[in-house]
Amino acid sequence: MHDMVTLLLNVAQQADTTALNSAQAVAKNANSLLGAGLGLGLAVIGVGLGIGRIGGQAVEAIARQPQASGDIRGAMILTAALIEGVGLAALVFALLFKLIR
Repeated sequence: MHDMVTLLLNVAQQADTTALNSAQAVAKNANSLLGAGLGLGLAVIGVGLGIGRIGGQAVEAIARQPQASGDIRGAMILTAALIEGVGLAALVFALLFKLIR
């Protein structure tokens, strides 16, 4: 009888340990998803603000000096591409951190 109780206690303890490890893994996964989502969201907001500001300032500059519209447009496209690159890098890093964790 004593051996049976000991065996049942050991099984219960192992089940508790397994459940705890599983719960910790789920919490870690949820935290990594939250971190990836927050990081990506902030990056998208920053990219949107940056490109919006570039576009607005470029339109304003072209309105002031229409003869320089080609140069302004080229500089605007280059800068927007660089900002998009930062947004893409943020996406890649967020996904990598999610996959690593």
